[in-house]
Amino acid sequence: MSRDAIENPACHRRRLRRLFAELGDGVLLLPTAREQHRNGDVLQEYRPGSDFHFLTGFPEPEAVLVASRRGARQHTVLFVRPRDPAREIWDGPRYGVRGAASAFGVDEALPVQELWRRLPELLQGHVRLFHRLGVDRDFDHRLLDLFAAQAVKHKRRQPAAHPVIEDPVPALARLRLAKDADELEALRRAALITAAGHHAAMVAARPGMFEYEVQTVVEGAFRRSGSPRNGYPSIVASGKNACVLHYHDNDRRLRAGDLLLIDAGAEFHGNTADITRTFPVSGRFTPPQAAVYRAVLKAQLAGIRACRLGAPWDAAHKTCIRWLTKGLVELGVLRGDVGRLVAKEKFKPWYMHGTSHWLGRDVHDVGAYVGSDGKPERLVAGAVLTVEPGLYFGAGDRRVPAALRGIGVRIEDDVLVTRAGPEVLTAAAPKTIAEVEAACRRS
Repeated sequence: MSRDAIENPACHRRRLRRLFAELGDGVLLLPTAREQHRNGDVLQEYRPGSDFHFLTGFPEPEAVLVASRRGARQHTVLFVRPRDPAREIWDGPRYGVRGAASAFGVDEALPVQELWRRLPELLQGHVRLFHRLGVDRDFDHRLLDLFAAQAVKHKRRQPAAHPVIEDPVPALARLRLAKDADELEALRRAALITAAGHHAAMVAARPGMFEYEVQTVVEGAFRRSGSPRNGYPSIVASGKNACVLHYHDNDRRLRAGDLLLIDAGAEFHGNTADITRTFPVSGRFTPPQAAVYRAVLKAQLAGIRACRLGAPWDAAHKTCIRWLTKGLVELGVLRGDVGRLVAKEKFKPWYMHGTSHWLGRDVHDVGAYVGSDGKPERLVAGAVLTVEPGLYFGAGDRRVPAALRGIGVRIEDDVLVTRAGPEVLTAAAPKTIAEVEAACRRS
């Protein structure tokens, strides 16, 4: 069966109860992600929708969750593809209706072909429908057609054509922002797998290799440790390529004296880690490289310390900006008072991105950043965010000393907010200059 299957009925029933505790009575209608064509008749690798998988653990496409609550009574129905021996010869085994009912803790499982026939019955007596419109337009059209048909069928009684439709995604996002014990276990495993991949790259990388060869080292380590896929496309950027924030060609040959920036994360049980490390291909940082690296590392460590319970979510960013600006002064790139330089955003030519984002089932995970009052949201216990400052000096940038040109450094870790203070989930990945150089010298 699919490695995306999470057979944990108690966990998923608990999550649904928590969701309905916030939503109130009504019916939740949630389809999983659709299969997508890559080209011709070739499909993209399938991954279940994040919200759907969070609530069900069910891994297969063409599935729909219909869950309801009325008072103290909660009822869940999972519509799935039935078993099909002919198709399973080609695509592999399916859970089918019986398997879905027994493995995933739902009250009923039914063939997905029955969804539109059974949905009026499941909606009966409910005045609220929790469903996000606009994500799957074909699904929404079927839903609206169903409402129209029901209105015609019962026109003599002139009932409401459909329940009040409310978007459940904000409530789901709040629920997913503070990770429960099962998600934290998956994130810790993803972090360890990812750290091992980055360490393997430091050990293996040598002048003369291509970036994509190092990529295979990282991702091979992920797969051997049980990760079914990356959480996002790997960035393996050597030399001046490290100054391209979302570089994905990964085809340059590594040269002696290069830095190699790798931004890669493994997914495990639907959750992804997100680590960036920058290290010297030849095994040792040059003095200018080390100076830039130290400036970024000081900023990153200060940013991590700022991730305290109740702090504004952007506290790490503001902290890192100040430390990076101080570093730019020490590197001879900027001159003047650090506070004034920060106020005038003089750092932006060399640090142009944000420092943090939420992390979980999506690499840029759900969760609000700004509240209804326009102020930054506060960090809550169980939230996980990245801290990833960097400095990027283009090869042709004449505003900086010649020794710094072509150097790009980013350092990124995943930080769990706890009542006892920030916990770095990705601490196993070498990070200090001594740790990085020691890993690079191993053969």
